[in-house]
Amino acid sequence: MVDVIIIGAGVSGSACARELSRYNVNVCVLEKGEDVCYATSKANSGIAHAGYDAKVGSLMAKLNVEGNKMMPELSKELDIPFIQNGSFVVCNNQEDLDTLKTLYDKGVANGVDVEIITDRNRIVEMEPNIADNVVAVLYAPATGVVCPFTLNIAMAENAAMNGVDFKFNTEVVGFEKTDNGWKVLTNNGEFETKYIVNAAGVYADVLHNMVSENKIHITARRGDYCLLDKGTGKHVNRTIFALPSKFGKGILVTPTAHGNLLLGPTAVDIEDKEATATTSEGLNELIAKAGLNVKDIPLRKVITSFAGLRAHEDNHEFIIKEVEDAKGFIDCAGIESPGLTSSPAIGKMVAGILKEKLGLEPNPNFNGKREGIIASNELDFNSRQELIKNKPAYGNIVCRCEMISEGEILDAIHRPLGAKSLDGVKRRTRAGMGRCQSGFCSPRTIDLINKECKIAMDEITKSGGKSQIIVGTNKDSL
Repeated sequence: MVDVIIIGAGVSGSACARELSRYNVNVCVLEKGEDVCYATSKANSGIAHAGYDAKVGSLMAKLNVEGNKMMPELSKELDIPFIQNGSFVVCNNQEDLDTLKTLYDKGVANGVDVEIITDRNRIVEMEPNIADNVVAVLYAPATGVVCPFTLNIAMAENAAMNGVDFKFNTEVVGFEKTDNGWKVLTNNGEFETKYIVNAAGVYADVLHNMVSENKIHITARRGDYCLLDKGTGKHVNRTIFALPSKFGKGILVTPTAHGNLLLGPTAVDIEDKEATATTSEGLNELIAKAGLNVKDIPLRKVITSFAGLRAHEDNHEFIIKEVEDAKGFIDCAGIESPGLTSSPAIGKMVAGILKEKLGLEPNPNFNGKREGIIASNELDFNSRQELIKNKPAYGNIVCRCEMISEGEILDAIHRPLGAKSLDGVKRRTRAGMGRCQSGFCSPRTIDLINKECKIAMDEITKSGGKSQIIVGTNKDSL
């Protein structure tokens, strides 16, 4: 019996785990994937939204603004990349100025610092590559860019450091109500708990509907992205949004926290909650629409494309509360954009609910600080030489595109909730995220996982499940 089981180790579940670790409470996180940041949280725009787009008075608006304000300090505590670069929402013709004004009014009502700029000279001065037909922009200086992988992983690591237990490859398949709470049925046995937090992303409706007569419905909304090579991030200074529609914030063009340029996402509602394959139609659409707002995008420098799924709830609202007809079952559902931005505030809200219900006392040993993996290529020459002198593994470059050393990969493997797959290493260190997309570094990374984790070569995966890289050896077949 544990006090709280959190289902899902994405950014929302990990935020809930970290906030709960501030208290004397026994918490376990169940994740069906092989790692944290396994599903929706690994494929998004990495934007810390200012909060002008959410419906006035909604929980989404409240938590968006609160999460945005928390992000600068949180990034320092967790040692993660965050740049508050601001954003433009562009207006391409005079007829849409009323729509831009409506967005401005929402921003003011939500407590966001926003400004409409109609001076074309000032717009071009701020963004030289803005499209020639842009007549006005909504400027929000509080918008920022964050590394979505590192944010998720850092919150989970910090939660684990403070006593939260994580169980991976553990898929929830059912629930039974007990006298003391709940029995959670999984592919890896049964777990008993007093309270459940349902942070299962696109599957949150499936789990909710197992225990409640008041059904909810979440649609998987697929979005295609294109990622451009490092250095292209300087093509724009800010995140450039189109005017939003009923399907979301539209196609954006943004620098990433690591200096790439990102285009996307599209928005296509689908039935399959696992369909993350890109489509030619989607990629062609996002390239065409991105060019409407930003000119001369260096498309020849695209190094990869990918797709992510958003958990779109029918009423386009966060659902964070105890289920009325399933006491002890707390939903954290419908967490789509601006879910990444809102995640610190979501965690705080869920922890507040459970603090009241369980009468939780503060954890006197809680430590909210987390040291990230040393990025050796960002050190000055003397500091790097000293690091290599003390730890020679930092002098062996494994990933040439991103200049990631063996020392960084070893750190990623051995730290709390360490990496056990190629994607686990990639999300923690960026080894494999460069222009060759792991063509050079994957054999050495596999070798390190094999030796350090004692996992057989043919059992090492790209991202868990059946995604093995090696299926046998030439010698065995001769």
